[in-house]
Amino acid sequence: MKTNQINEKNFSPNKRNLFRKRNVSRKEPAELTKQEEFVKKHRRHHHEIASWRTILFVLFLALWEISADLKWIDSFFFASPSRVAKCFVDQMRNNSMLAHIGVTLFETLFSFLLVLCASLLVATLLWYSPRLSEILEPYLVVLNSLPKSALAPLFIVWLGTGTRTIIVAGMSVAVFGSVISFYTGFQQVDAEKITLIYTLGGSRRDAFSKVVLPGSVPILLSTAKVNIGLALVGVIIGEFLAARRGLGYLIIYGSQVFQLDMVITSIIVLCIIALGFYKSIQIIEHQIKIRFKM
Repeated sequence: MKTNQINEKNFSPNKRNLFRKRNVSRKEPAELTKQEEFVKKHRRHHHEIASWRTILFVLFLALWEISADLKWIDSFFFASPSRVAKCFVDQMRNNSMLAHIGVTLFETLFSFLLVLCASLLVATLLWYSPRLSEILEPYLVVLNSLPKSALAPLFIVWLGTGTRTIIVAGMSVAVFGSVISFYTGFQQVDAEKITLIYTLGGSRRDAFSKVVLPGSVPILLSTAKVNIGLALVGVIIGEFLAARRGLGYLIIYGSQVFQLDMVITSIIVLCIIALGFYKSIQIIEHQIKIRFKM
């Protein structure tokens, strides 16, 4: 049995292109189907994870409330979701909670931005000068390993109480580890690409701006996600010791006057803030990866 086969060589170039477009269009539905299946599977997985997270959170709140109602736990010491909600509403009505949240947000964001700028500057200097990096490496390791809470009293003596001391405390927790992470990321960039820049007549500055810095963006972003949380931790440590405003001060004040509902409410608000910071950096990271096709 003979099959009808079309030989494209017998047609003009325009008709050949027409045949090729038809062949491509025949394949498109199958390809689109695979893409749609992948997207649906990804969305289904995302919704499933979100559902399980919500279920676990609701179960935790329910168990907490039931335990307090049935006197399995002492609600004076452990509070309950209803008492925490009432405390939060009361604090919001007199605007005291908003004021404390605003202070902590400002101090954390300012500390975080200073950490990013200082870390990037120092890591860049270390990359430009290998000898300087060899000299400073042990000092960075030692400073990074210090318990930062032990430095807070020194900051109070040196700088006094106030916002400046709290911002420095926030920086001290994150900056040294951030410098090490940034510099390590710079070193992990493909050496062959840097050699190619030099071969084409580029300078060390060209190698850094065109290869090292763009190639380190994923590490910089992942480090930033960690640093925002560390900056928040440092700010809270500073507020414990040297503040009259902020969520850290609210926690200390609540514990001193035995208003443990206020303490737990402030801790929950801090958890929400930390999650919001992390998700914000994660969204920025995702947009940058899409924009630059990483």
